[in-house]
Amino acid sequence: MKFTPLVILLVLFSATSYAQELSKQQALDSVVITSSRIDLPFKENSRTITIITSEDIKSSATTNVADLLQQVAGVDVRRRGADGTQADLYIRGGSFDQTLLLIDGMKLEDAQTGHHTLNMALPLEVIERIEVIKGPAARVFGQNAFTGAINIVTKKETDNMVSVGVQAGSYGQKNADVTVGSNLQNSSHIIHVSRNLSDGYRYNTDFDNQSYFIKSIFNKNKLPISFIANYQERNFGANGFYASPTARDQYEETQTSLVGFSTEIKSEKLTWKPRLYWRRNQDMYVFIRDNPSVYRNLHITNKIGAEVNASYKSKLGITGFGVDLAQTFIASNNLGNHERFTTNLFLEHRFSLVNNKLSITPGVAVSYFSDFKFHAFPGMDIGYKISDNFQVYGNIGYTYRVPTYTDLYYTSPTELGNENLDPEEAISEELGLKFNHKGFRISGAFFNRDSKKLIDYVKDNETDAWQATNIAELNTMGFEANTSYSLFIANFTQNINLGYTFLEDDLKDVSANFSRYSVNSLKHQFVATFRSQFFKNLSQSIVYRYAERTIGESYNVYDASMKYEFKDFEFSVTANNIFQADFTETNLVPAPKGLVVFGLKYSFK
Repeated sequence: MKFTPLVILLVLFSATSYAQELSKQQALDSVVITSSRIDLPFKENSRTITIITSEDIKSSATTNVADLLQQVAGVDVRRRGADGTQADLYIRGGSFDQTLLLIDGMKLEDAQTGHHTLNMALPLEVIERIEVIKGPAARVFGQNAFTGAINIVTKKETDNMVSVGVQAGSYGQKNADVTVGSNLQNSSHIIHVSRNLSDGYRYNTDFDNQSYFIKSIFNKNKLPISFIANYQERNFGANGFYASPTARDQYEETQTSLVGFSTEIKSEKLTWKPRLYWRRNQDMYVFIRDNPSVYRNLHITNKIGAEVNASYKSKLGITGFGVDLAQTFIASNNLGNHERFTTNLFLEHRFSLVNNKLSITPGVAVSYFSDFKFHAFPGMDIGYKISDNFQVYGNIGYTYRVPTYTDLYYTSPTELGNENLDPEEAISEELGLKFNHKGFRISGAFFNRDSKKLIDYVKDNETDAWQATNIAELNTMGFEANTSYSLFIANFTQNINLGYTFLEDDLKDVSANFSRYSVNSLKHQFVATFRSQFFKNLSQSIVYRYAERTIGESYNVYDASMKYEFKDFEFSVTANNIFQADFTETNLVPAPKGLVVFGLKYSFK
């Protein structure tokens, strides 16, 4: 079934006259976007931001962050295997190296490769919400936020509780998790442990994934100090995941950890947010699982980061400023041993004019890289409130990405790095609108990105190795529309979400015959979710996704879930790719078909 932009727009705008006022929509408007220096409610931001709330997560028909992000229009998660074992994250046609992942505002880019971005995807049980920021974000976050950023906000505290869950399903999948919450007089703690196992949905796609998470807030009645520690281990067969799709015996093990401290110091006009964190990633890859001596890579990266962000309120508006220091190390038998020191300075100011209807926020980030010297990322956001429910906005920004160590130094029979690469750069513009009234929410945006010196892997002949190079020029333009409609039936909330993204890539002056990453975007992407409840203890969700890539491939995918709550028990069933669509998202790795998982959870306080 083919979708045209006209058909999608008719669907998106069809329900405007039926909306009702819901407290959930009001709560969403008041959510403060915490990933920037100037804290603003979601409703007042002049950027395209999607909030995935804890309620959305609970009814999402998914069991992991990678699958959850697939339900956001404009986000392209290209998965290898099941359960989010290995997945690459793209926003608006960029590459997996051009999207920044944050946890509670801590920047978790990996200097080795963006393939490891989602290694730190947290268990859904500990996530309060996810902020998806689309468009140029280098002015706010620095160089890795080339096409956008995703900030996972963890839960601050819970009631005193213990939750134990088990799951079993297709392809020998077996999962178990324990979550403990403790809310004391002057501290709170959340602990989560889980393990997920599977025999694999085809030869050599078995996995054994483990997760350990703890978050504590101390001295919460005076000056709260937040401590977070997370460890993710993934061991999996990688049939066709990398190199050639015919490489059936590949295997990979990754261990990713994060330790961080943060606090917030507030006075009447001045707010300080210091953070200190350490991220470590270890990646072991072998080409032939039972014979590592043929080809084996071991990479270990460490990033130690410290930052202080601040905002100051005055008669002239709100000034945001900050400094971010980071030292990165890599030790690798393939890439060598390298280190990089980075300094980022941030400055922005929000002017409120015309009785606070017009907001103008110019800003700049100045970055120093020990191996790529100084660079600046200026930009500006503009928003105008036509009414309390209707806002138009626009933004423009210069964005930038330095090469990863894989881009620079990697060598294999199928890939070659290039230590003479230049950094990527682009100018991005966006024009959008937001409307919200009585349970009905709609937003739309046109965007354009003119990129130069993009790093891509190309080759002239099919049998050649992929060579890292700076392709000349790429223009990416598109349109995005989202709508959400909530209503009551039999005193229960029903919710419909529709999202559509159109994207067009225009690659210029590239002489190579084959391009690997940059220009296989989702040209048409349509996502529809229906979350419903008609009985007191029973709820269900249906998710439909249509995707058409620029190379012409298209597919339709249906997911669904159902949950039944009885006293302290929760019974669930989650089904992905129900009608067994035959499709691939990257490297010709076929997606799992008919994946069904049954779950039982017991919670007590």
